[in-house]
Parts: sequence; C-alpha cells; structure tokens
Amino acid sequence: MTKQSLKRSDLHRKFVEKDATAEFWHNSPSNTLPPPDMLSPYSRNKPLKTEDIENRKAHIIGAGIAGLAAAFYLIRDGHMPAENIFIFTSEDVEGGSLDGAGNVQEGYIVRGGREMNWNYDNLWDMFQDVPAVELPTGFSVLDEYRLLNDHDSNYSKARLLHKNGQIKDFSNFGLSKRHQWELISLLLKRKEELDDITVESYFSSSFLETNFWTFWRTMFAFQNWHSVLEMKLYMHRFLDAIDGLNDMSALVFPKYNQYETFVEPLTKMLKEQGVNFIRNQRICDLEIQDNTDAKTITGLITATGEVLAVDECDLVFALTGSMTEGTAYGDMDTVPELQRTQGYPGTNSDWVLWKNLAEKSTVFGNPNTFVGDTSRSMWESATLTCHHSPLVDKLISLSVNDPFSGKTATGGICTITDSNWLMSCTINRQPHFRNQPDDVLVVWVYALLMDKQGNKVHKTMPECTGKEILEELCHHLGLEDQFELIAENTKVRTALMPYITAEFMPRAKGDRPRIVPEGFTNLGLVGQFVETNNDVVFTMESSVRTARVAVYSLLNLSKVVPDISPTQYDVRNMLKGARALNNGKPFIGERLLHRLLDKTYYAHILPPLPEPEESKLESLEAEIKQLPAKLSVMYRSVSDQVHRLRDKIINKK
Repeated sequence: MTKQSLKRSDLHRKFVEKDATAEFWHNSPSNTLPPPDMLSPYSRNKPLKTEDIENRKAHIIGAGIAGLAAAFYLIRDGHMPAENIFIFTSEDVEGGSLDGAGNVQEGYIVRGGREMNWNYDNLWDMFQDVPAVELPTGFSVLDEYRLLNDHDSNYSKARLLHKNGQIKDFSNFGLSKRHQWELISLLLKRKEELDDITVESYFSSSFLETNFWTFWRTMFAFQNWHSVLEMKLYMHRFLDAIDGLNDMSALVFPKYNQYETFVEPLTKMLKEQGVNFIRNQRICDLEIQDNTDAKTITGLITATGEVLAVDECDLVFALTGSMTEGTAYGDMDTVPELQRTQGYPGTNSDWVLWKNLAEKSTVFGNPNTFVGDTSRSMWESATLTCHHSPLVDKLISLSVNDPFSGKTATGGICTITDSNWLMSCTINRQPHFRNQPDDVLVVWVYALLMDKQGNKVHKTMPECTGKEILEELCHHLGLEDQFELIAENTKVRTALMPYITAEFMPRAKGDRPRIVPEGFTNLGLVGQFVETNNDVVFTMESSVRTARVAVYSLLNLSKVVPDISPTQYDVRNMLKGARALNNGKPFIGERLLHRLLDKTYYAHILPPLPEPEESKLESLEAEIKQLPAKLSVMYRSVSDQVHRLRDKIINKK
C-alpha cells in the first residue's frame, strides 16, 4: 500500500467513525451526510460489495460479543462469505464475559448481568437481524425484547436497604448546590483536561457520601479511585436516563440471562451461515510485516508458537484485554482461589496478546495502565439458586411483582448501604434460565469493597465461602435467626473477577489503542480496551460499536457508524436532568421558564411543577426574588474566568 492510499484509508476511517463533538454540523452543499449522531431508517442503507470480497478471509480473535459482532457485520454489510470467517477463542464456549451456566442440582451461575438502554443503537441494529429465541420464524431478538419490556415496566421499590432489610428513602439524590455544580462542571469540561484524574480527586469528599454516588457506583460498578473521565462519558451517554437513576425506571432487561438471550441466538445464526469456530486456541501474538509505507498482519502466533498464515488481503480482528480473564470460582463450601494478583497476569492469560503487541509499538497503547493492580479492579459476585425459604419470602416482599409471575421482580439491584462490603442483590425476571424449575428462584449478589471485613462474617468477601456470603446477606436482610433453614434450601456459586473493572482505571490519551491502529492495513482492535470517540466502556453496546467500526473501516465500506445517540443535546433531557439533580425540585429559573412557555406550543418540554395551580404565582415571586443574588454569584464567576483568560492571553504575548 502506498503512502497516498494509506492516507485515503485513514481519511475513510474518520468518515466511518463519526465524532459529533468534532465540529459544528450544518446543512451545506458540501455536506451530503446526515448529522454524525443520527440513527434512523435512513441509516439502514446497504453498502456495495468490496472488490474481491469472495476471496478474502477474516480471522477474529475472541468469541465474546465484539468478536461475534465482527462476524455479523462482515456478513451482513461486508458481503463476506460466512465460511471465510474464523473465530478463535481460548475458552471451550462462546460468549466471553456474557456467560450463564449451571443447573438446579449444582446451582446456576452468572458472573454478571446486563442493564440495558433503549438507545444502544449498534446493539439493536445487530439484534434486529438475529432470529428470536422463542418467537416464530420472522421475528428477531429485538422483537422479543420490545414485546417483553413494552408490556412490563421496570422499576424498583427497594433500591436502597439498611437496618436489617428495611427500605431506605431513595426518592432523591441528596445533592447540595455545591455537588450539583461539581457535576455540571464535569459535563462542561473538555475530555483532554481529565487524563489520569480519579473520581475522588475531582469531587469533594461529601459528594462521595450522597445517594447519587451510591446509585451511580453500584449501578455501574464505579469505585472512588476510578477514572473521572469515564464518569463524564457516562454522564453524557446516559443524560436522558438521569431521572430514572434512583428507581431504575430507565432500564430494560432481558427475559433470560445474558448468554441465552444474546450469545446463543447470535452464535446459532453465525454457525448456520457457515462461520468457523475454533475453541481452546489462544492467540498470543501477531506477525507483522513492516513496510516503509504500511504495516500488515501476516500471521497469528498460537500459545505453542505455531504461526497461522494470514494473506495480506485478509483481515484480522483482535480483542485487547479481558474483563473476566482469570475468574476464580467457589461454591457453598469453597473459597475462590485467585491465580491473578498484582502485576502482569502471565503468558497463559487473555492479556498476553495485547502485552506483546504493545511491546512492538506505542500505537497499541499501554495495557499496564489497566492490568497492574487487581486490588483496584476486582469484585466478586455470587449466584444463589433458591428453593422456598424465608430468604425467598423476604426478596418477594422487596419485589414490585411476584418473581414467580415472570414479570419484573426487584427491577434491578437493591443496595445495602450499611454493608461494609457495599453488597447488592437482585432478582431478574424468572425463570432466569430456560431449564430452571418453576419453584426455584435465581438471585444475583455482588459487592464492591473487597478489602473490608463483613458486618457479620469477619472476613473480606474474597475470603468467604458461598455459605458465609449467604450468612452475611441474611444478616443484612434481618434473617440471621433463620439462616440454617435458608442455607439448607440455597446453593451458592461465586465468581471472583480480578479485572472486572480494569476498563475504569484512570487513563490518559494513548493508553488505549485506536480501533484501527495508525499505519495498519488489515488489523482492527475490538472490545472494552480500545479508544472510541465518545462512547463508554462496560457495555455490550461499546463492544458492538468497536466491531462495526473495524469492519467498515478495513473494508472501506461507504457506510458510517453514528456517534452515540444525541439525547444529551435534547433540551428536554437537559431540563428533566437539571430537575433530577436538584433532588426532584424545580431548579432556579425553572418557574420563570414555565411562566414564559406554559401557554405556548413548547409547554410540554418542561417538567410539571410540583405545587398546585393557585400557589404557582407565589412560588414564582419567591424565585424571582432569589434571582439577583444567584445572578450576582454567576456574574462574579464568569468575570473571574474572563480575567483569567485575559491574563493567559497577555502572558502568551
């Protein structure tokens, strides 16, 4: 490839991976494309075949959702014959982190679950074309998802618990004006200002004690020492969902576990189309031909040193890092034995490929940023297989519907705020597994703080057996005196994951590689540890996005991958978000907006005022009286910023 053609390829990759924050978009004769974050039926265009696509092959390293998505888009949009696609996995089952296994005799297990959002645009773009699990032929996974969630609303009546299982008030965020300003300031900051900054170093210590932070950290699994840049990206991505953060009403959940809902139907479709799956084969390195003008992958190097040849016109898609690599498992009587501790996890891990690539070139980023300290990226989950007991009765009382009805149960996690481990538990729709008996409940438990001793069991969670974790949960639910009966009717399987939140570690520009590394002609990197323009990590959506960008870029398809949904720019979301951050109360100036807009076409964009009609005028007058003082503070703040800017300009001169 010549320098000129490589430059064209780099320009095409910018065409594919849109960045809505890069510039002001407007209609003009030179702009033939829709806005960079628009997704609509207009985006369903099918690109033409790439020349000679029938004779090209694709080698995909990793059979998680990113690898499976790469195969999907190669076939649907890239027109590559399915039999020319080879997916390698070091495991003996597909799905990567999206697991779900077990039976009623041994106990079920899921390492984690999926809290989904309606604007996961790439995920739903794919699953609208994947055949349904249970509906008749012609229906899709998306059709099943909508049919379920459109008729069964999700919400929680017990988001926070304390004092032996009592429901704690979770009606508002508990944010002071200072805390609100800290959050707004974070939204306003440019991304490049937040390199290597942690949440706890950015926010005041009192912010970390608020309901908002409890909701946030337990829902998304953030720690105080994690990246505030990633928190900012999350706030933009989910701004439309902020008002449903406390009661979980912004979420949509699958009918079954993540493996049976997503992985099984997608894998089944790909296999039926002819995609080749190679299990128990770890790819440890890539053979790179480095020409003056471009770099090309020419071979895959296995754990035994064998080189699998790659033609220069073939494509390689590689997973960098793994959140669930090195998971240690335990059960009712066994403590999980962690093999991965501090430092590099070793040559027999799923991090070895990224490490070896990073040693060859800085374009591959720095895996040590994410993988070096497991004490800061680890948490543990436990899956409870429950026959009837007082525990089941207690959890039913915390659910919005009877879990045995198949409808929404707890609506998401119930967090125990006075737990030293910061423990949470949830019942998803039941049955959670298709082979689950009708009289059995599957309950998922997890905790964030791995270095604290329990309140009842004086051990850290990683030091505990499944039975001891169950005992700690029963203590917090006020069931301590019935524990033995509960234990007789419950099986516990645990999963201790040393890298589960490694993707949240503080990072700087260059720590993560771009999806198509600079100068490479046939390599795409996918998963949770690659750089996207504005998307977040720890979601299925981001994995699918990286795969889609990689496929379109390497095949030079005339089709774009839109940036994240533009809901953050919708004034309605801004207004209801401001109300939510103000603990559900009208923010300063909101009543004045109502006075201006209530009798106009735009009245509906404002959240309804809480007071009755007859007292609205009185409340407005009180608000207007406060405005001069508030505006004075704002004026001083803006004035200070203008003076600082002036001083900067003078100093530069």
